[in-house]
Amino acid sequence: MAEKHTLAFEIGVEEIPAFDLDSANKQLEKMVPAAFTDARIPFDSVEIHSSPRRLIVMAYGVADATEALVEEYKGPAAKIAFDADGNPTKAAIGFARGKGLMPENLERREVKGVEYVFATKNIPATPVADLLPDILAGFITAIKWPRSQRWAAYSEYFVRPVRWIVAMLDDVVLPVSFAGATSGNVTFGHRVLAPGAHTVDTAANLLDVVRAAYVIPTQSERERIIREGVAAIEAETGFTAELPAKTLLEVVNLSEYPQPLVSTFDEEFLQVPEEIIVDAMLMHQRYFPLYDADHKLTNKFIIVSNGNPECAATIIDGNERVVRARLDDAKFFYEEDLKHPLEFYVNKLDKVVFQESLGTVKQKAERLVKLAGALAADAQLSEADAADLVRAAQLCKADLVTNAVIEFTSVQGVMGSYYAAASGETPQVAQAIGQHYQPRFAGDELPETTVGKLVALADKLDTICGLFSVGQGPTGSSDPFALRRSAIGIVNMLEAGVSISLAAAIDCSLAAFAEQGVQFDAAAVRAEVVDFFVTRTKVMLRDAGVEADTIDAVLAAGVEEPAVIGQRAHALEDARANDAETFDNLATAYARANNLRKPELGSAVDEGLLTEPERPLAAAVAQAEGTVAAALEADSFAAALSELAALRAPIDGFFADVMVMDEDPALRDNRLRLLNRFVAVFANVADFGKMAKSK
Repeated sequence: MAEKHTLAFEIGVEEIPAFDLDSANKQLEKMVPAAFTDARIPFDSVEIHSSPRRLIVMAYGVADATEALVEEYKGPAAKIAFDADGNPTKAAIGFARGKGLMPENLERREVKGVEYVFATKNIPATPVADLLPDILAGFITAIKWPRSQRWAAYSEYFVRPVRWIVAMLDDVVLPVSFAGATSGNVTFGHRVLAPGAHTVDTAANLLDVVRAAYVIPTQSERERIIREGVAAIEAETGFTAELPAKTLLEVVNLSEYPQPLVSTFDEEFLQVPEEIIVDAMLMHQRYFPLYDADHKLTNKFIIVSNGNPECAATIIDGNERVVRARLDDAKFFYEEDLKHPLEFYVNKLDKVVFQESLGTVKQKAERLVKLAGALAADAQLSEADAADLVRAAQLCKADLVTNAVIEFTSVQGVMGSYYAAASGETPQVAQAIGQHYQPRFAGDELPETTVGKLVALADKLDTICGLFSVGQGPTGSSDPFALRRSAIGIVNMLEAGVSISLAAAIDCSLAAFAEQGVQFDAAAVRAEVVDFFVTRTKVMLRDAGVEADTIDAVLAAGVEEPAVIGQRAHALEDARANDAETFDNLATAYARANNLRKPELGSAVDEGLLTEPERPLAAAVAQAEGTVAAALEADSFAAALSELAALRAPIDGFFADVMVMDEDPALRDNRLRLLNRFVAVFANVADFGKMAKSK
């Protein structure tokens, strides 16, 4: 039985950014097995480990040599490959050359009565130790980093300087070099707890040596240690920690030997809005806040140390000093900001550029006020709500120039809410300001009130229309301003019951940019923005499980409003799935008439030419025109579908008793006009012809 080996490969570097390290882990998990498979290297398993200063590949059950391989390739027919004298033609020569053979090495074989030429390649087994150095070096260069650069005088690029390399197959060191580092059997331990070099006697012991040097070499294990430490602190204090996934991942990849410790800040800082405190701890220092049973912020927090556990008291004291300084700043900024009402800061927005071609944030605020007024009228808000909407639109960006937000950027909007309340604005205005950036991402909560939703909608729509007007809309996979996310947020708010016309809002927003002096083709940009929202709506509906042809059938009716598109698509899908009879009636009635109609004749039916069998259909169509239009006006798409389905009987009777293609041209054309009128009733609802393939 062939001997199996263990491979250990470690890239030692200076501290890798936390999220880059996580990405590299995931890349190697796919890259390493694929590379071994491509090189025909048999192995039992592969593991990827890491810490902030290292990436480790462990491969177990690695064979001595690659598997010998026999490859056969079928070529052209023999009569094409050889001429009448048996000499190889260009076809045979080219085929052989492509397989690394000479024409005389080709074989002839008969397949189903036809003779072909075949090429057979025998690929011998190769010692794995000869292949691994190049493969391992390839791993270093193949990792994709968000940002990499050259270090010192070396030409190679990497995320951070490479300081050491371990490359061992059992106890044999494999020759690998990169950017001045040459492979050996020496790894390096924790900077504080086990500094310096540590010898690895054999590949299988690399992880043990690393662990003995106070490095936890697995991301999942470091996370477990942190979570267990946090749980112990929670049990001891009776408080609950907040561990946001993104911050936790960052902390996990910032420490090689993590140790959660509880710390304290002065209670006086709890007078500052807790969002600033949490921002200072989570965003700036990567600490975890602790909350009491009522989910109120306490003056205790958790740090994750990467230092000597024996020095825990000193570590805690140092971190508390850092937090105290940050919270001192926060308290000072907050108190300074409160010396002026929120409206005071609006004029200062003229010093902040929104976008170089679209002016300042103050101009954006002015546009939002105009758009808010139009939205209030469209939504038929009460006088009080309309006033709150306009006021919130005017003030929603004011906190961007306050001291607190300049220093703690993640609390924009939230601080505006506090300052609005302190300035005597209504609770609804303050709440709308605080929530106007929502939803920020998929699954985020929508603003709670209609006023809040409309402020958020106006803000997002102004950005979308503005950037499209200066040619900065998304292209392909590029969406640097996250406009697709903003559009999805708007569609979600419309579907949540915000009763306004998006098309009218787009017109109003573009008009505000034109009044400001921005130069653009209004009709072309409007069409782009409308199509942008329609496309987002289509994607959202498909993600929700709605069939593509259902969506296409609704869009064929020329609907532009996302909420209407969604309502109609879901109603049509519901009819298809749960009311097969109604759907069958709709599809059949439409298909029979649509197959014969002639749009060029128009739909002006001459009542005097109608025969007795035609009148029931004419009457049913006339009635349906009114009832369907009324149902659509009332946003009752299901009722419209029901009215259309009722046309099945009269259209069946029409075709049973009437010869449409009568010899009399006047009768024939009149009957075709009746069918045109029949189909036109469907046109404002959906194009059922696009769903015929599903039947």
